[in-house]
Amino acid sequence: MEEKKATWKELPEGDILEGSSSLKFKTGNWRTLKPIHLPEKCIHCLFCWVSCPDGAVVVDKETSKFVRFNYDYCKGCGICAHECPKDAIDMVEDQGEDK
Repeated sequence: MEEKKATWKELPEGDILEGSSSLKFKTGNWRTLKPIHLPEKCIHCLFCWVSCPDGAVVVDKETSKFVRFNYDYCKGCGICAHECPKDAIDMVEDQGEDK
C-alpha cells in the first residue's frame, strides 16, 4: 500500500525540522583562494573579523587580537584581505590541504 504524502496545507505551522545553525554547514570546501595572515604587518584592528561574512576569523577574546582563520568556514571571498588597511592578509590559491 502506498503511503499518502501530506500536502503543504496539511503541514503544521512553523518549523517542523530540527533547528540549526551555520556551524553545522562547513563551507570551506567551496573556496579556490584562501587568506594567509601576515603577522609582521598586522596591527590587530580586527577589520577582517568585522567584515568576514562567515565568521571565519578567530579572535582571542581576552587580548582582542587575531588568532587564525577557521578554514572550515572560510569560502575564500577575500573581503578580509580587501578591508585590511595594512595588507596583512594575502589571498593565495588553495591547494586543499585544509579541506
